[in-house]
Amino acid sequence: MASKLGELLVKEGIITPSQLEEALEYQRLHGGRLGSILIKLGFATEEQVTSVLSRQYGYPYINLSKFELSPKVKEWVPAEIARKYMLVPVDRAGATLTVAMADPTNLYAIEELKFLTGLNIQPAVASESSIIEAIEKLYGSEHEIEVKEEMEDIMGESMDEFADLDLEAEDLEMVEEEEEADVRTLSKEAEEKPVVRLVNLILREAINRGASDIHIEPYEKELRVRYRIDGVLHPVMTPPLRMKDGIVSRIKILSHLNIAEKRLPQDGRIKMKVKTDEGRKKEVDMRVSILPTIFGEKVVIRILDRDQLRLDLTQLGFEPESLEKFQKAIKRPWGMILVTGPTGSGKTNTLYSALSTLNTPEVNIMTAEDPVEFNLYGINQVHIREDIGLTFASALRAFLRQDPNIILVGEIRDFETAEIAIKAALTGHLVLSTLHTNDAASAVTRLINMGIEPFLVATSVVAIVAQRLVRRLCNKCKEPADVPPQVLIELGFTPEEAKNVTVYKPVGCKHCNNTGYKGRIGLFEVLEVTEEIQELILSGASSAEIRRKAIEQGMITLRRSGLEKIKQGITSIEEVVRETVKY
Repeated sequence: MASKLGELLVKEGIITPSQLEEALEYQRLHGGRLGSILIKLGFATEEQVTSVLSRQYGYPYINLSKFELSPKVKEWVPAEIARKYMLVPVDRAGATLTVAMADPTNLYAIEELKFLTGLNIQPAVASESSIIEAIEKLYGSEHEIEVKEEMEDIMGESMDEFADLDLEAEDLEMVEEEEEADVRTLSKEAEEKPVVRLVNLILREAINRGASDIHIEPYEKELRVRYRIDGVLHPVMTPPLRMKDGIVSRIKILSHLNIAEKRLPQDGRIKMKVKTDEGRKKEVDMRVSILPTIFGEKVVIRILDRDQLRLDLTQLGFEPESLEKFQKAIKRPWGMILVTGPTGSGKTNTLYSALSTLNTPEVNIMTAEDPVEFNLYGINQVHIREDIGLTFASALRAFLRQDPNIILVGEIRDFETAEIAIKAALTGHLVLSTLHTNDAASAVTRLINMGIEPFLVATSVVAIVAQRLVRRLCNKCKEPADVPPQVLIELGFTPEEAKNVTVYKPVGCKHCNNTGYKGRIGLFEVLEVTEEIQELILSGASSAEIRRKAIEQGMITLRRSGLEKIKQGITSIEEVVRETVKY
C-alpha cells in the first residue's frame, strides 16, 4: 500500500523515482509510514501528500485543526488502533463512520476498522501532524495514558488490601466525628506500597507538568487531586476515598510532621530529588500545609522549583519605561521600595531579581522571610518563626546591629514592622518589602492606615511597584481573534490603536495541554515618588488623587501594561480583564 502512495507522488512529479527508492530503503531500515518519511527527508510537504491522495482517490480533505471533534467519537475506535494506523474517527452517520487518515490507501487499516466497528468506513484525508494533534486531544498524550495506567495499576493493587474497609464504609451512612486512629495504624497505612507509589506519582507528575501547587482535598464521597499550572487549578485524579488517611500520613512522614495530630493545622517541608521526563535529576523543595476540614485533612504542597525562578529583571515583563524607573530606584543608597499585589502574583520573584542585581561582594544583604523560598548565594537569609518570638520586627531590630546595606522584609504586616523598616530606610539603608494592596497608589494609604505618619511615608518611600501575573498565549496554536474596535476602545486602547492592533486568542494544542496558554508573564505598574507626589502624601491626598498625578507623570498602569502585552500577542483580552481594572 505504501508504494501506491509513492507511485502517485512520482506520477504527479512531486518526487523522483530515485527519491522514492531512497525513501523505501529508509523505510526498510527504520520503519515508519512512507508519507512521513518523504516529508522528513524533505522530498515532499504535508500539503502535497494530502492533496495528491485527495485528488487521486476522490476522498475529501479535512483540516482537523479547524474541526471540533466530539468526545463520543473515541468510543468507536480504540486509541491503540488510531495511533497504529495514524487515523482519527470524525463522525458517524447511520452505519457509516467517517475516518480521517494520513494514508487512505491503507486497505488493511480500513478492513480492521470494519471488523472492529461493524460499520462501513468512509476515509477522508488529513495531514499526519494534524492527526497526531487530534489523537492527543481526543485520547490524551501517550504520557498521560501511561500515567493513567500507572494510576489504575496502583488502584488495582490497593483493592485487595483495602477490601475490608470498603465493606465497612458501605455500612456507614454518616459519621458524626472522625474516629481517632492510633499512630501505629497510620504509620502502617502510610508505608503500604500502593500509597507510597501513589504519593510519588502525584509529586512527580506535578513537577513534570510545571505545577506550582498540589491540592489534595477530601470531600464526603471523593478525594480530589488538583494541580495549579500557570495560576489555574486543573483536576488531575480522584484516588479512592479509602486511601485518604494513608496519603496524608505518607506526606506527613515525608514532611517530618506529627502523624497522630489530626485536629490542628501543621506546616512542613519536603526536599527531594526528582527524575524529570528529560531524564535528568533535579532537587526540588516543597512547602507542605495541612489543614483539618470537616471531611478530613486537606493538603496543599507549594513546589519551589528553582528552574522556574527567573532572576533577570528584563525577563519579568516590565515595559522599558517602568523597568528604567525600577532599576533607578533599587540603585539608590537608601529609601524604601514596596512591591504590592495579591498572593501568587510573583512579588517574591521580583524582589529576588532585584537582590540578584544588587548582590555584589561590596554590600551586605539581609532578608527576613516567612518562609525562605529559595536560597540565594551571598545573601544572609533569616526564616521568620513567630512561634518562638522571631518576628519580622525582632529580625529587623537584629539586622540593624549587623551592619547591613540592603534589607528585605518579606511582608509588612503591622505597625511595628512598618515603623522599624521606615526608620531603617531613613538612616541610610535600602529596604525592600511587600504589601497586600490592589495597586501602587493604595500602598501609601495602607501605610498611613497602619499608623505611620504621612511625613515619614513621603520621605522614606522612593518607589512602589504593583504587579499581577497573566498567562502567556501558546505560540504554537494562538490565532488572531475578530474583536470589534469599540470593544478594544472600551478596554483602554486609543481609537487609532483599535484600528491597527491584532488581537490573539487561545486555541489549544499538545504543546500547551490544550489550554491555549503556556507559561506566565508579569504586568507591572511602577509609581515613582516624585516631589509632587510627596506633596500630595503630606497633604493627605487620597489614593485616587495620587494615582491620577502618577499617570500624568507617565506611570504605566496595570491595565496599560496588559494592553501592551495584548498588542505584542503575548496574552489574551480575557487574561488582562481578569487581572486588571480600567481607571
